[in-house]
Amino acid sequence: MEIFKTVKTEASKEFEKLLDTQFSKTQSLVEGKIIEGVITKITEKFVFLDCGLKSEPIIDINELKTIGLENKIIIGGKISVLLERLEDRNGEIVVSASKAQKIKGWDILVEAFEKNEPIIGKITSKCKGGVIVEHLDTGSLMFCPGSQISDTPLKDISHLMNEPQKFALIKMDKVRGNACVSRRQIISSSKKEDKAKIIEKYKVGDIIKNAVVKGYSSFGCFFNINNEIDCLVHLQEISYSRVNHPEEIFTIGDKHDLLVISVDKEKLQVGCSIKQLSPDPFEKITNYELDKKYEVKVIKLMDFGAFCELEPGLTTLLHSSEISWTRKNVSPKKVFKVGDKIMCVITEIDKEKRRIAISHKLTIDNPLKVLSEKNPVGSIIEGSVTSSNDYALYIKLTGYDIDAFLHCNDLSYTKDPDTELKSYKVGDKVKVKILEIKDDQQKVRVGLKQTQKDPFDYFKDKKINDTITVKIISSDNKGLVVQPEGCEMNVLIKKSQIAVNASDARPSRFVGGERIDSAIAELNLEKRKVSLSIKLLEEIQKKEALDKYGAEGSGKNLPFSTLSDKLKKKIKKKNR
Repeated sequence: MEIFKTVKTEASKEFEKLLDTQFSKTQSLVEGKIIEGVITKITEKFVFLDCGLKSEPIIDINELKTIGLENKIIIGGKISVLLERLEDRNGEIVVSASKAQKIKGWDILVEAFEKNEPIIGKITSKCKGGVIVEHLDTGSLMFCPGSQISDTPLKDISHLMNEPQKFALIKMDKVRGNACVSRRQIISSSKKEDKAKIIEKYKVGDIIKNAVVKGYSSFGCFFNINNEIDCLVHLQEISYSRVNHPEEIFTIGDKHDLLVISVDKEKLQVGCSIKQLSPDPFEKITNYELDKKYEVKVIKLMDFGAFCELEPGLTTLLHSSEISWTRKNVSPKKVFKVGDKIMCVITEIDKEKRRIAISHKLTIDNPLKVLSEKNPVGSIIEGSVTSSNDYALYIKLTGYDIDAFLHCNDLSYTKDPDTELKSYKVGDKVKVKILEIKDDQQKVRVGLKQTQKDPFDYFKDKKINDTITVKIISSDNKGLVVQPEGCEMNVLIKKSQIAVNASDARPSRFVGGERIDSAIAELNLEKRKVSLSIKLLEEIQKKEALDKYGAEGSGKNLPFSTLSDKLKKKIKKKNR
């Protein structure tokens, strides 16, 4: 081994200088920085870079091709890479060209976003909710929502694909590294300059000819003026008459003259009016009086009423409730048609609200008043069944435009109401009695059973405790169903009222058809309520016998009073 007595030779000094240089280079390199590398070697799959480090990092050739650097894959070519790790578990340096390019591109995008400058990009593909835009300078990918592609709806964007164009950066997420761009903003800003020049052409008072209806909403109608600008005619400026929605008057494509009533150069808006082009027809309302008949023309039919004209431009509403006396909220489309001329009475003139109310039913007689005069309550009148529900029939009275109400309880005195209701069908002719007429509610109530003899009249000359003869109709666990002789009404004798002796109070003793006597236990003529009792009759007869013959033991001393007891004893002796 050779031992050096001194290290201050020229060779050692040069070695020390080279070593210091290498250490200074290494210490200046920090993970996460972008560094320059020179290609020193190229293989089938990888390229080797000289970055001034202890070893040469390698990069996949496919990575370089993916980010568009295939033209730099030559010996001596310079490539920017991101130093991810100075040393991995295998002691190798890890670098990335794609990440370096993305970071460089992001910095350029951030700068453009902060300066509010547009960028050049191209639409490369579609995705959910929009399209993907590639930044031409850096290759960074950005998202453009579908609503930001154009200022007008586009069904086909094939003509925009892969075409370099300007985009505005509208949102950047520095944490996630996402960018959102807008093509619409670029288009609108350029149109804004043109629109300002167009607005200068219009002044308040100008008349615009043949503006085309472009669309409408709940607050007004949009018109296109000379294919260069759109304007709004507010709902209140469409007509002097009340308009609920522009579609009541306009259709898309119609042409109308407009009057310019406002010009806003800051908002770049032009306000127009249609009604101010003609004199206010409401000023002619002084020619009309309240509660007088006038002929009107039906110009539009709606579900809630009919719009009518007293004269051209002077429009009023005939509400559906004012068409007929008896039919509530009848559909105007079933009564009138556009162009009909009808008589109406003016019922209201409100100059402040510019509203005129009319009524058609006031021009005709109220059918209920006519009915009450010709056929008052208690009259019998013919009619036909027009409809029914679960509890009533509706009867159209002959000679009147009136549907009377007939409750199922007023169909029959004796039959079951629900069963009787189902026996009638639409068109059946019936005679009914008018029970009630309500002018204020426009209602008539009638009855069918009231035209027949009331079987309850049988009990008008009867009183409680009277004895009547009944015929047994049927029997069940509840008691006996009986019908008094000379009456068509069935009455129930409860099981507890069949006999005094509980053992005899059996409904099964009777098979039906028997004639028996019973007493009236309860009678209320007003409430039409009656109850019968055989038990009560037995108690009454027993009381009469006691009153006539004395105590219960009377007659025991007579010769035959013990006859039954003697017979019983004789029978017992024979059996022994």
